[in-house]
Amino acid sequence: MKRKTIFNYSLVVVAFFAACHISRKNVPPIAPQPETFDTEGHRGARGLAPENTWPAFRTALDLGVTTLEMDAVITADKKVVLSHEPFFNHEISTHPDGKPVTEAEEKQLNIFKMPYAEVARFDVGMRPHPRFPQQAKMKATKPLLADIIDSVRQYMMVSRRPFPYYNIETKTQPSTDNIYHPEPAEFVELLMNVIKEKQIEEQVIIQSFDFRTLQYLHKHYPAIKTAMLIEDNDPRDLTAQLKALGFTPYIYSPAYKRVTKELVEECHALQMRIVPWTVNTREEISQLKALGVSGIISDYPDLF
Repeated sequence: MKRKTIFNYSLVVVAFFAACHISRKNVPPIAPQPETFDTEGHRGARGLAPENTWPAFRTALDLGVTTLEMDAVITADKKVVLSHEPFFNHEISTHPDGKPVTEAEEKQLNIFKMPYAEVARFDVGMRPHPRFPQQAKMKATKPLLADIIDSVRQYMMVSRRPFPYYNIETKTQPSTDNIYHPEPAEFVELLMNVIKEKQIEEQVIIQSFDFRTLQYLHKHYPAIKTAMLIEDNDPRDLTAQLKALGFTPYIYSPAYKRVTKELVEECHALQMRIVPWTVNTREEISQLKALGVSGIISDYPDLF
């Protein structure tokens, strides 16, 4: 029994080092093709585990998603961190001393003004989430994008499952340039540095509501797939939105209530995939699939 345990442990160690040193030539990423339906775990699996943390991404992978959806922000020491807000949201955050972050102070806890070592001291997994009662509670911190890529690679190699796509949102807007984040060019370059270092260019989609980041990518990194995020209250139609962007992205990603059969047909006519967000019931997922969408982003990847 002891000899068998040692042998099994050795296999895991070998797999780990193979995962860390594997080259793209030996094991190419297996990602959804244009004709394949794309299942995306929103912030990993926000309905089931703390958002944008390794437990959420691991949960989504275990449920078989093809894409991990996540949000990126930048620290004072220029690290790319996964977080929906560029500050510590009071709904999920706890100070290093164990005190809950309050709504009044959350925006003062500006990640762009904090080195990552300080960011990593805050917990974002122990507080019960008021809107996601099924979310498991556990200690968790905001991770570096680079560390999540390494963890995903190791996990999928050891479990011998295909690598996912990464759908990464740039959390920028013109009104908060140089306050909560760098300007688009610097933000994109910092993000692309990680993507290139980890050699996942073919597995990445960059999404944003801020068209400036997508335009910069289109000009400087045309091979990187882009997704145009659209709010539910955007008054423009598809034609006007594309005109404002200036090019046709790989994915059109609207709030799901905007989706109609006509919109789906318009996107497909432009050779553009349509992946609505955030769909959290089986009934709505079925309805959207019947309309012909290319994929769906959900807080509950167990519904796919």
